[in-house]
Amino acid sequence: MADVAAVFHWPPPVMHEMGVAELMGWHARAIERLKAMNGIED
Repeated sequence: MADVAAVFHWPPPVMHEMGVAELMGWHARAIERLKAMNGIED
């Protein structure tokens, strides 16, 4: 959850309302955004 909060600037109460599957989806998006922001390729 920390990566999602850091990338999207969401407070814990916002993420607390999400289910695990939804959080995992946002986690994947956060990782992709971090890679793009830092010029990291797979």
